[in-house]
Amino acid sequence: MSIHFDEKTGRLTLSTAHSCYQMKADEDGFLWHLYYGKSAGAQDFSYQYVRSDVGFSGQPYERKADRSFSLDTIPQEYPSFGVGDYRLSGLEVTNADGSRCADFRYVSHEIRPDKYTLPGLPSSYGEAETLVVTLREVASPLLLRLYYGVFEEADVITRAAEVVNEGEGTIVLDRVSSASLDLPFGKWDLVHFYGRHCMERQFGRAPIGHYITEISSGRGASSHQHNPFVILCDREANEDLGDCYGMMLAYSGNFEAKAERDQMDSVRLTMGVASKGFSWNLAPGESFFTPEAILCHAEGFTELSHRYHRFIRHNVTRGKWHLAHRPVLVNSWEAAYFDLEEERLVTLAKEAAELGIELFVLDDGWFQHRKDDNAGLGDWFCTPDRLPNGLSSLISRVRATGLAFGIWIEPEMVNEDSDLYRAHPDWVLSVPGRKPTVGRNQLVLDFSRKEVVDAIFEAIAKLIRENEISYIKWDMNRSLADVYSRVLPVEKQGEVGHRYVLGVYDLLNRLTSTFPDVLFEGCAGGGGRFDAGMLSYVPQIWCSDDSDAIPRLRIQHGTSFGYPVSTMGAHVSAVPNHQTGRTTPLDTRGVVAMSGAFGYELDLAKLSKAEKEEIREQVRTFKQDEELIHGGLYYRLNNPFHKEGYVAWEFVSEDRGKALVSLVVDVVQANTIPLHIRLKGLDPEAVYRIEEDEGKYTGAALMYGGYSFPRVLGDYPSVQLHLERV
Repeated sequence: MSIHFDEKTGRLTLSTAHSCYQMKADEDGFLWHLYYGKSAGAQDFSYQYVRSDVGFSGQPYERKADRSFSLDTIPQEYPSFGVGDYRLSGLEVTNADGSRCADFRYVSHEIRPDKYTLPGLPSSYGEAETLVVTLREVASPLLLRLYYGVFEEADVITRAAEVVNEGEGTIVLDRVSSASLDLPFGKWDLVHFYGRHCMERQFGRAPIGHYITEISSGRGASSHQHNPFVILCDREANEDLGDCYGMMLAYSGNFEAKAERDQMDSVRLTMGVASKGFSWNLAPGESFFTPEAILCHAEGFTELSHRYHRFIRHNVTRGKWHLAHRPVLVNSWEAAYFDLEEERLVTLAKEAAELGIELFVLDDGWFQHRKDDNAGLGDWFCTPDRLPNGLSSLISRVRATGLAFGIWIEPEMVNEDSDLYRAHPDWVLSVPGRKPTVGRNQLVLDFSRKEVVDAIFEAIAKLIRENEISYIKWDMNRSLADVYSRVLPVEKQGEVGHRYVLGVYDLLNRLTSTFPDVLFEGCAGGGGRFDAGMLSYVPQIWCSDDSDAIPRLRIQHGTSFGYPVSTMGAHVSAVPNHQTGRTTPLDTRGVVAMSGAFGYELDLAKLSKAEKEEIREQVRTFKQDEELIHGGLYYRLNNPFHKEGYVAWEFVSEDRGKALVSLVVDVVQANTIPLHIRLKGLDPEAVYRIEEDEGKYTGAALMYGGYSFPRVLGDYPSVQLHLERV
């Protein structure tokens, strides 16, 4: 069993293959967090805590004679506000009598042989045990259940919380976290992934000081600016060494992660739904469930990434496509934009089929009045003003080339110039008496309303049922503002943001379960909603609207810390690049895009014969290497943010029999120093043949001695090495 309860001491220990998580309720019911880290046998970690009188840190009434006991200094499993702990809290409530405090004490626990689920929210699945710890508030009728999913082999522990109102009056939740983690000892850095549109998930690292550090989104989605995944690591941690704690929230809306070093040098990290703008009215008999937090401990960033990659591929993504071959696609957007002339699109499909591409995707512009981005959103049907012969004609002609057919939708949005908005102007998020904020001249549908979600489901389901559609690209191209629902009472307006996300999950769940053979890809202006919540419904997400291979090196590098490359939509696009104006070799664009869910986004008819032949070879190579790329272990061989002039990464098969090394030079210099790189993850006792130079080398030599790359010149050149154990 991975969950053990010691009846003599009251200690609860959660064990995975390489980690241990421990808590204990004391004689007054306070739930201590004792340890999380590398496995250390059956040790009781309460021995670590030496208490002393800390000035102005008060005591619970039961402990008033013991000035060494204070909730303000002890490590807690789930801290709450208003009871003498002045650090970050996991839960803040307004009770029915107006008081703003919550003092929870341990009541009982239950060990279940399977994994818990969360009503209306995504949660991981697979072989796991569940621990449910129940606590009760000492004065108000609140019950708190803490859920732990222990995935022993995956080395992952998931967490969630449920708050239950057992009273007769409404209680307001002002803040409710999914997880809190106390680390009483050590010096820690916080790693996070920041950015903006077209520059998502840049690597950031900073020491945690004596202040509160907040990583959050208030944009209605997890956002381009911050990702709901952070890492606590010791100051000396690197790719290979050092304690690393990951905390990832499976949630696609407003979130917050907060870290604080307190007066005693202890560090606390909390994560959950963002409290800013949030309040939830918990009526008598009702429960509120938090999103799931995915925790993992490892030695070094690489091992932490490997564990998250495996977990997301095997325990988060699901359905027909999550481990299957993904068709290589061509997308019409950068090839045609809104100029959707049927013959041009069919020519694009014919060219793609001749090159070995498997899927044609019709992007934005195919539906009623959609000649630009100012009209049509919400009217999910094709009219003669867009395709004179109809959508069915285009689909049949594309499929006749041998390609499957996919299509773009943006179901959460609406233009004022649309039949849907004219019929239901109250279906959008907007504040009475105020002009709404617009983005790309579009408004946001109120997905907190069931009738709105139902209507959009019927429209998209009709589109799929009436057409042979194999792939859906689900986009979201603006942040939320004017977050107000016309049907909720005043006191419930703080619930709209979370209810909106629940509506998105409801629609995703209904569509993906109704049409299990359709491959869904997430998108939000590129990577604006790249999170484990979305990945619970879609197996891949368009990584960024910036398709330039050079900035993509950093975007995909940052994304790789928590998310596997199989989830990253990555395309070869035209040059000069439409976002940056940069020109890079077709080979380099292919090397970068093949480290993801692979495709093309350019007008193939405009390419030379030599370029087409190169694409044919890229497609062949990707299909040959896809199992290694998507299913292998990913190694970052250097950090592109250190500006070394190149970026290198490596895929190694689980059995260490094959490896693929990719290198892109982003700064070429005269009289250059040779690029010498130590490979990783190989079998040191084995001999490997490198296909490109026909040399044979031991794994030990390549890892400890390294490999010198031949001199590479030109504009952004790239090199790949295929290794196979002999």
